[in-house]
Amino acid sequence: MSNVLIATNREARYYYSIIDTYEAGIELKGSEVKSLREHKATLKDGFARVEKEEVFLYNTHISPYDKAGRSNPDSKRVRKLLLHKSQINKLIGACSQKGFTLIPLKLYFKGGLVKVEIAVCKGKRLFDRREEIKKETIEREINRELKEKGGERYRLR
Repeated sequence: MSNVLIATNREARYYYSIIDTYEAGIELKGSEVKSLREHKATLKDGFARVEKEEVFLYNTHISPYDKAGRSNPDSKRVRKLLLHKSQINKLIGACSQKGFTLIPLKLYFKGGLVKVEIAVCKGKRLFDRREEIKKETIEREINRELKEKGGERYRLR
């Protein structure tokens, strides 16, 4: 079965260094699932937190389903993530260190179920981001020069 991508957090890779990723289920209401089938979700400001040996997802926006009527839940409500106990224990250990946080990277359907890819991240500093941009532009220029001279086979990466 193929994964159908619903939403991604593109800014996460820019502002954070990703240490480790986990796939988690998410506890949703019926109208939220219908809204996700229409790709009406954003992960931009989202983050996860471990509380009392459970993981919760905050600030992820799932738009209300148009045809649900009054039964629509709050669009930015706190949602529980479904993980194995061993994974939660690893997350507790990782997040207890200073500067580490849990950020959602992707929201997708996997065999009819909604899954969230969360990552243990460490925030990048301004000079780290500048260095990364420099490397990318240098790499792009080298690839452009090599393509002009000899073709695709000399391409970096």
